[in-house]
Amino acid sequence: VRAGVQGQLIPPHANEIIQKQGAYHVLKNLWLTKGFWGLYAGVGPSVARAFLVSGSRFSAYEGALWLCRWSGLTSAGESKVGEEGPGAYDD
Repeated sequence: VRAGVQGQLIPPHANEIIQKQGAYHVLKNLWLTKGFWGLYAGVGPSVARAFLVSGSRFSAYEGALWLCRWSGLTSAGESKVGEEGPGAYDD
């Protein structure tokens, strides 16, 4: 729907007026011409891209974590901030 609204023609001359369609009209036209599955056009490539991006981020995080543990910067058993227990920072 967003692409339909944003993809409307721009008049070639400043004095020409083109009636732009709103989101409701674009949605109605999409539903009438392409049906229910027209709403999901282009979802496959977006899901594939998200899968690849998320996978690469996860791999980079795990690689960095392994490298930190291997180099001795951190260990698997170290406590994290906030896990010391209640009253750990009380004077």
